[in-house]
Amino acid sequence: MPRSLPPLRLALAQVNVRVGDVEGNVAKLRDWIDRGRDEGAEVVVAPELAISGYPPEDLLLKEHFLGACAEGLQALARETEGVVALVGFPERADDVYNALAVIADGAVQAVYRKCDLPNYSVFDEQRYFQRGEAGGLVELGGARLGLTICEDIWTPGPPASAEALAGAQLIVNASASPYHRGKGRQRERMVVQRARDNLCAFAFCNLVGGQDELVFDGYSVVVDHEGTVLARGPQYAEGLVHAAVDLHAAGTARLRDARLRPSVRSQLQHVDHLAVLERREPDPAADPAAGADVHEPLEDLADVYGALVLGTRDYVDKNGFERVCLGLSGGIDSSLVLTVAADALGPERVTAVTMPSRYSSEGTRTDAELLAANLGVELLEIAIEPAFEAFEGMLAQTFDGRERDATEENLQARIRGNLLMAMSNKFGWLVLTTGNKSETSVGYSTLYGDTAGGFAVIKDVAKTLVYELIAFRNARDADHPVPESIITRPPSAELRADQRDDDSLPDYDTLDRILELAIEHDASPEQLLAAGCPATELERILRLVDVNEYKRRQQPPGVRISERAFGRDRRMPITNGFRG
Repeated sequence: MPRSLPPLRLALAQVNVRVGDVEGNVAKLRDWIDRGRDEGAEVVVAPELAISGYPPEDLLLKEHFLGACAEGLQALARETEGVVALVGFPERADDVYNALAVIADGAVQAVYRKCDLPNYSVFDEQRYFQRGEAGGLVELGGARLGLTICEDIWTPGPPASAEALAGAQLIVNASASPYHRGKGRQRERMVVQRARDNLCAFAFCNLVGGQDELVFDGYSVVVDHEGTVLARGPQYAEGLVHAAVDLHAAGTARLRDARLRPSVRSQLQHVDHLAVLERREPDPAADPAAGADVHEPLEDLADVYGALVLGTRDYVDKNGFERVCLGLSGGIDSSLVLTVAADALGPERVTAVTMPSRYSSEGTRTDAELLAANLGVELLEIAIEPAFEAFEGMLAQTFDGRERDATEENLQARIRGNLLMAMSNKFGWLVLTTGNKSETSVGYSTLYGDTAGGFAVIKDVAKTLVYELIAFRNARDADHPVPESIITRPPSAELRADQRDDDSLPDYDTLDRILELAIEHDASPEQLLAAGCPATELERILRLVDVNEYKRRQQPPGVRISERAFGRDRRMPITNGFRG
């Protein structure tokens, strides 16, 4: 290593790409790489699979899609001059690899292949990719950069440790790390620990944007070899995260700390030396520390709310919808969905529809009107009583002699679902559903009724968290758009006279405690009892969770904010003889 290396000017391009839109993604990457170069960066890093978007799922089984990605990468390389760009793409070689291209001087100079392929939670990478065989180093004017992709650094050891032992002063990680509550801070702690363990600077570049259920929150970070944060990107927004990394400092620290020396020679054979590149001459007048941004992480509720907003906006926009609509009842759940939609898309792209019945209270109707006015969204009213009476008349002979029950309640929900879907068909609007995770867990919803729609904004949000998020959103604006009566009124589906949710369910504090342990942590009945959950409710609630899997399987996608979201994370059989 030279006696002195000038700081490396690095830019992380946390971009929002669209799965499958290879041409659009390449154009966006070209713009961000050019911007990074023009702002003084020597190396610009893009996220994992930025060419294809992440996750491309079974698009990776199409040869013509992989061919389009290869052509897009070559087109990007031809137009990249004056900077080194590291860009994620799916490589079609003897097999398919999750790869990182090293672009310089108008060509792809080298390719690194991801070694650790995750196959848990929302990940299915072993379905699509072959693993790489070793870590990779790129020499850049005397500096050694180690290349990794996402999962490669989530556990201690190779390939990152092998790259550090082989002399890397900076390890770059191109990532598409999906959000769940608390994930950003967890990631940063992990990156800091890897830097300290390996006495090596780390640059983690994450994707940003929504893709079906998944949200990628950005929050890219650069840390030095001691784990000090040099730069941190914004959350839920595109950005170019600049940092100047002192490459010489890591080598100096290793000279003073001999812990890693015995392992060095044994690791050299496990790292591929991919390319030797020239380094740009630094501007002698430039301040190498200038331009670095350290964004403060969002607080917890702002973080969750940001994920809901970005996930909703990108699902709507990337799928080409101009407007959304939803049923607004005057209850807490539809109020949260409406505020998220208005914040995500602007009130001019949102229509709220009230559909009162004989059981709708004056209070909920008034609150719905006031909330819509406060947010500035269009409000339509379609009374369902004529349709409800017609259905009752049509079924009177068939149901003769039978007591009224949930059948008549569900009829009302299905009438409302039909009306919303009719507007969707007529005007091309996307219907947002309003069910929360607590209700979805126990089947407290109507199939083809309030579950009918195209996107379920709060399907992974527990009822108690719904209240917290409404309070957060209300406190954010001085005019408090959500009427206080919406927050304080006991929750009710208003499908029969004097109905309240706690007629059918435990109070939501109790229910959510049971559901959190049973669903998020797979606790057994014995563990739930030991945790203080009431024995009188456990058997019934756990049975409801099990038997309503068929309903959940038929519901639309929605924003994932937990580690055990229904569908992508928690995958249970419908036909299932095991209980508990």
